[in-house]
Amino acid sequence: MTLANIQFSRRNLLKSGAVVGLTAMSPFLTFRSGAAAEGELQMVAATPNPNGAFERLFLLKGDPFSGPISTIITAEGNPVPQSSMAAGERRVLRLMHFNDLHNHLTDTHGKKGDTHRLSQMVKTVRETKAAAADNEAVLFISGGDDHTGSVLDELLGWSPEGFVADPAYRSYSAAGLDIAVLGNHEFDRGCEVLKTGLADATFPVLSANVHGSKFMAMNKDYSCAAIAEAKGMRIGFIGLTTAVDTRVGQESDPDLAVSSPVEAVRNLLPAVASISDVVVILSHCGYGSGNHMSGKAATNRMIGEGDFDIAAAAAPLTDKPIVLVGGHSHTRLNAEGIDLDNMIEGVLLTQAEANGAYLGEIAMSIAADQGRKDWFSSVSLHKVKSRDDRVAADDPKYADLEHDGDYDAEFETAHIAPLLAALDEKLTEIIGTVEDGELVSTERTIADRYIRECAIANFMNDALVERSATFANGRIDIAMFNATGLASGIAEGPLTFKQWFDVMPYADNVHVATMSGAQIQEMLDNNAKRILRPEELTSSDIKLDSFVSRGFLHFSKGVRYRIDYGSSAQEARAVEVEINGQPLAEQMDKSFTVAFNTYISLGGFGESWNGKPIGGGVAGDLPSMDLRQLTYLHTGLVYRNEIIAFIRDAGVVSPQTGVVLDGRLQAAAA
Repeated sequence: MTLANIQFSRRNLLKSGAVVGLTAMSPFLTFRSGAAAEGELQMVAATPNPNGAFERLFLLKGDPFSGPISTIITAEGNPVPQSSMAAGERRVLRLMHFNDLHNHLTDTHGKKGDTHRLSQMVKTVRETKAAAADNEAVLFISGGDDHTGSVLDELLGWSPEGFVADPAYRSYSAAGLDIAVLGNHEFDRGCEVLKTGLADATFPVLSANVHGSKFMAMNKDYSCAAIAEAKGMRIGFIGLTTAVDTRVGQESDPDLAVSSPVEAVRNLLPAVASISDVVVILSHCGYGSGNHMSGKAATNRMIGEGDFDIAAAAAPLTDKPIVLVGGHSHTRLNAEGIDLDNMIEGVLLTQAEANGAYLGEIAMSIAADQGRKDWFSSVSLHKVKSRDDRVAADDPKYADLEHDGDYDAEFETAHIAPLLAALDEKLTEIIGTVEDGELVSTERTIADRYIRECAIANFMNDALVERSATFANGRIDIAMFNATGLASGIAEGPLTFKQWFDVMPYADNVHVATMSGAQIQEMLDNNAKRILRPEELTSSDIKLDSFVSRGFLHFSKGVRYRIDYGSSAQEARAVEVEINGQPLAEQMDKSFTVAFNTYISLGGFGESWNGKPIGGGVAGDLPSMDLRQLTYLHTGLVYRNEIIAFIRDAGVVSPQTGVVLDGRLQAAAA
């Protein structure tokens, strides 16, 4: 029975109180039992987060890539989404959103005091809900990348056996989060751990374009789309994940794949919009298109199919209001109200930077039969305050800092404190002592990592070579690490687990490849094209404390070379190369074992060690070396854990244990 064949008027439908509501007018909706076939989605009633704002929730299940969705099926008698808006009536939908929180729920600091990021957001959301009018729904949503970046990640473990809790999903559930999208960093510890963590989520998690994992499945562990009811409005949601930076190709889950987000939107949106009053696209694909500079990027960064492409594809598919809540690129949008550059063919793009810096808010005035006409009223960002108890009350900076009344203390005590308590022993464990910390300070690390030899990178790479004496398959010759993976430095004095975690917060394993001397020369030549050049530093507004996403690599002491800048990046090359004290030119046919971190072994994604043009602002579409073509031994060892083990054994981080600038990389003009 297809309800589209039955004639209803909107007013008669509302007067009659018909159970099927306005969805009866959708040409996509069909009452039929059974699973969805190609070109179909099955609508299944689900339980919303009891702490959230959804009154009813429906998940849409099927294959978004089987073709354009022409039918939404549900069994006869099943509930379907209803709208109770009369013609001309307006309701307010208020979206409170964040993205790329990276488990920065509470940032602890011994001297400044703790910054309670999520609890500040919870306080704001709860106050907004309390002040909402009867015709206003306030939703709380995440734009993805809820994991990787805080020591709280360690509660996830590296296997189901080591899992303690998913700090993000567990705390979000208690906070009343309504819905989230899978970001690329959700996959850093593998789908088996992610699936385990999803059990802590009492809210739906979406992605329409991730598929193929042997550990988790669309339609079972996550959905492509959803419809929710709140205050008489039907809100459609579609989730999208970046196809550029998600860690596919890992040996443990070889068929995990991410397809085109634009194709997913084209296939899904008309059907979703037909049973919605407004559509929210949760896009963890990045602000921009192709190579774009924004957010965390200090130079152009490979976005691929980003929010510009998604919005342009979505706009002509429906006249319903569409808002795109973004993430991935760490971009601050609409800080001073709606920026018209963030309206693409009537689709509003929003994003709230990253790491809990802001809570975004968009208020939409939704009216029956009005489409995208006058459908929004305000957009803003609420700054999340940082803590610094050292600042006196009469200091002008005091008012902009977090104080005890600025966060929900009850929520923090009930839900965040137990997670931190579970980490206390690991967080505060002294793993060694830093002696003479000048070369490994945060200031020096940030200043050096993209433009010259970097002492903390030297220490890490040399430490991994030393640790390889314990590897099951023998000692390695060379270790490398990418510059963007160095997030901070360390201070002189006792060194805790957490402080070293902050140096290298990303979840990487150790992968060993055998390379010929010729391949190493090719890699070093390609690396020479990625260094920030002297003319870039003097003629452009590059911020060294941001991401320069061009995949520049640092190496262990067995590799020594000089970068000849040439007249351009295209001419740059590695010269005077020595491996283990011998000219590389005499060892071109010799084999060397090289340790890579996961990110680079998988091709560096947007940092392009995958055969695609080098990004990050390198001029000329220069081809990158495709390191994915190497054959890797996947050790299963965690890169960070190996360095920590070295520090524990050595007792100190000092020049005697490898904190040196020994001239292994010479870039004299830098």
